[in-house]
Order: sequence, then structure tokens, then C-alpha cells
Amino acid sequence: MFSLNEIKKSALIALWFMFLTFPIMVIKVNTIYKTIEWRWERILMVGGGTFVLSFVWRFFIKRKEAGIKKADIGEDDQQSIVQRITENKRIYYPTLGAVAIFVVIFPFVFSMYQTNIMTTALIYVVVGLGLNIVVGLAGLLDLGYVAFYLVGAYTYALLNLHFGLGFWTVLPIGALFAGIFGVILGFPVLRLRGDYLAIVTLGFGEIIRLIMENWNAFSFGPSGIANIPRPGLFGLDLSLHQNIIYIYFIMIGLAIFTIFVVRRLQDSRLGRAWMALREDEVACQAMGIDKWKTKLSAFGLGATWAGLGGVMFAAKTTFINPASFTIWESIIILCVVVLGGMGSILGVICGAMILILLPEYLRAFSEYRMLLFGAILVIMMVFKPEGIISNVRRTYKFEKNKQP
Repeated sequence: MFSLNEIKKSALIALWFMFLTFPIMVIKVNTIYKTIEWRWERILMVGGGTFVLSFVWRFFIKRKEAGIKKADIGEDDQQSIVQRITENKRIYYPTLGAVAIFVVIFPFVFSMYQTNIMTTALIYVVVGLGLNIVVGLAGLLDLGYVAFYLVGAYTYALLNLHFGLGFWTVLPIGALFAGIFGVILGFPVLRLRGDYLAIVTLGFGEIIRLIMENWNAFSFGPSGIANIPRPGLFGLDLSLHQNIIYIYFIMIGLAIFTIFVVRRLQDSRLGRAWMALREDEVACQAMGIDKWKTKLSAFGLGATWAGLGGVMFAAKTTFINPASFTIWESIIILCVVVLGGMGSILGVICGAMILILLPEYLRAFSEYRMLLFGAILVIMMVFKPEGIISNVRRTYKFEKNKQP
């Protein structure tokens, strides 16, 4: 139960919020008839809602603090839901089968619009897993990641425009070019970390975008490149609906391939070197790990997946221009990783689905949808800062040999 002191705090918060919103919520001026309408019922609703939300907020804060205390004294040894599902084969395989069936039948059950949005979410899954290598595993804050996304998209658009190369030919080329750009970016930032690294990568991303925006002879500037062909299927003439379904299944294949490769990298010697670099660079070097090569490999491999996503984005939209690759795209991709759970593959997938699908399904709330979206992000960062599905470290237990 809440004490009288906490009730007073909630009441003061409600009064203060009523005072701040009074001019907006209560006073309505009619400039035509020069009259003022007083809407007192609204301010009462604001006060009551704030009072209740303050109680709810404090309740969850108390639960969070109690959970932290239990963890500190070793009382919270319970496994997460994800661990329980993956370790229990009777639950894991049926769940995996149900997800696979849902993924296969999705474009045939839902509308073309829903399929298109899901394809966009899958592109962000691939790109987010690439950034997860840089941020989640290696611990390098990259705010210019959208530059590699841009490189992949423009590689397909320009090679198709000037040389007539098709989607399947350019897909690995776009990934290669983006990986090369990632290594080029990695060289000047090898000695940087933290905020300084973020500022330099942010500047690099803006430089690439501004070059594409102002170099009209090369990239057609703000006008962009239109009529980019969609992926072909053995020369068949596909309708718009069939093409959207085809691109959806291509993205499913790329997402599965990305998950497999990133999982293998995470469990490899290189992945463990990334995690060592993330925890302590000095200790990492003391253990004999080459810090320079480890950073370069993280930048290069992370950029490669951004290039793949960029090629798919150009093929899906059939039109690109520099306005599609602003800093906000980098922030959204970074939010996918942070919200989902840094270092967690399943977390990045959930983060991409939430951040891309949620704003679309909140369109019914019109102008309030972004307000609700922001509130959900704030609540997540306060009550679960490690992400929706945090990365679980492997632990090894040594048991004494039992005497016969």
C-alpha cells in the first residue's frame, strides 16, 4: 500500500501538470467571434490521469528496485523466458515450427500493404544485425551507419543505370563496396572511443550523404534515381503483387542467412575478441589480441550487412535519393539494437519488428501515434534498459567429482 506521503507527491505532480497544460487544454479562443471557451472538464481529466499514472509509475519503479536488490544478494536465479523456451525442446521446436508456418503463409493471408511493411521490417532486421556487430559485440558507437546503407543502395542504382547489371549480380557487389567503405572509415578512428568515435562516424555519414546530394553528375543529386528494377525470377514477368511477395521471401532468406552468419561469428574466436574489446581495450591488448584488426573487422563486417540491406531497399522502393539516408535512419537502426538488446540476435529481431511495425499500427491514433511511440520507448529504457531480450552470457560451472 502507498503511504500518505506518496499520495501527496502524486497530488503535487498532478497539480503541477494541470498548471503547465492549463493554457492549452482549458482555454480555447475563437478569433472569428472573439470569444473564449473554457473547457474545465479537460483539465480535470488531465489531473486525474496524471495522478493515476504517477501511482502506476511509482509502483513499477518499486518493483524494479526490489528486483535489483534481489539480484544483488543472489536471490534472483530464475532463468528468462527465452532461455526456458530454448532449453526445453518440447516447447522450442513446436514454437519454431509455428513461427515458420506463420512466416510462410503471411503474404498469402495478409494484404499487400501488410506484406510491404513486413518486408521493410526484415530489411531493418538485416541492417540492425550488422550494426549489432559494431555496437553490441565490439562496443563501438557508430552514428554514421546509414552511410553504408546508402553505399549499397547507390551501388545497385548506379551500376544498373550505367552498366545494366541486375539485382543478383549487384547484391554481393553492393555488400563488398559497403564493407570496403567500412574498413576505410575504420582506419582514421582506430584510436577513438566513446563520444569521440560517435562524432567522427556521424560526420562521415553526413559527408557521404552531402556528396551524393551535391554531385549531380554522378548521383543525380536531390532528384535521385528512379525506375530501379526489382529482382528478377528467371525472366518471368511478375505483377506488382507477385513481386512484393517475391521480395518478401528474398528478405526472409537474407534474414535467415544473416542470423546464421552473425551467430557463427558471435561464437567464433573473432566474436570473443570483439566482446573482449567491448569490455576492456587494455586487457584485450594484454591478452594478445590485435586491437586494430579486431576493430577493422567489426567495421567491415558490420558495413557489409548494411550494404546488403541498401541493395534490397533500392530494389524494393525502385527509387532512391539522399533524403532517404539522413541521420534519423542511423538513429532508428541504433534504436533497433539498443531497444532489442545489444549483442542479442533475437533481441534485434524483436526491436526491428516493434520499431518498424508499431508506428504503422498506431496510425489509427493520428497525430498522437508518435507521442505514444515515444512514451513506449521511454518506459522501455527506464524499466528494461538492457533491452527487450538481453544477451545472456554463457556460464560454466565446475562441479566436484562425486565420491563413489
